[in-house]
Amino acid sequence: MAVKIEKKIVGYNVKKTEEAEAPQQPANSEPKPVEMNENIARPDFLLGTTYKIKPPVSEHAFYITINDIILNEGTDHESRQPYEIFINSKSMEHFQWVIALTRVISAVFRKGGDIAFLLEELLSVHDPNGGYYKKGGVFVPSLVAEIGAVIEKHMKALGIIESEELSDAHKRMLAEKRADYESRQKAANGDSNNAEEPAFPANATMCKKCSQKAVILMDGCQTCLNCGDSKCG
Repeated sequence: MAVKIEKKIVGYNVKKTEEAEAPQQPANSEPKPVEMNENIARPDFLLGTTYKIKPPVSEHAFYITINDIILNEGTDHESRQPYEIFINSKSMEHFQWVIALTRVISAVFRKGGDIAFLLEELLSVHDPNGGYYKKGGVFVPSLVAEIGAVIEKHMKALGIIESEELSDAHKRMLAEKRADYESRQKAANGDSNNAEEPAFPANATMCKKCSQKAVILMDGCQTCLNCGDSKCG
């Protein structure tokens, strides 16, 4: 559409293409929060947490250190994200694959995004020689799986992964079932106050959900006294 100029032209300039195409940013717009990505350079200071595990398949303990970076510090979007992992031990027979594992995991940390798939892969690794039980009676399918469990614990502590906690009603139901079962066992075997009671019944079997030997047959249904998992729903 033609525009008629009715005033005298006193000056002019040519608008550059870049200026014409550049989007106009609102004056009061806030910068977009920084999310974890592989282009973030390693800062001079990182927050670290070290976990100790002592698997029976190794003569020496393993020390797992996870260093975290603070993103958007001082803003409403401040968050603590894992940046790198180190695993140290005197067990030199595991040296090569441990170093390789730490480098791969650290690369996944720095890549950003959802890393739940990493935990699923680590926790599903099974030792061909069989797993082992750690303190508390929890079954661990492999050393790699226990390392994955440590990373999962760290993620839950940072709030990246939500902890699956039982409701109060569910806890009361489990306590009632356990008390009922123990009272039946005492009535059948005689009450013995001298023997130390185990964490769960001695004849309990392994729970596929929480890896605890806490599954018993109660009212014709296999029920876990630890996590509440039941074949009957």
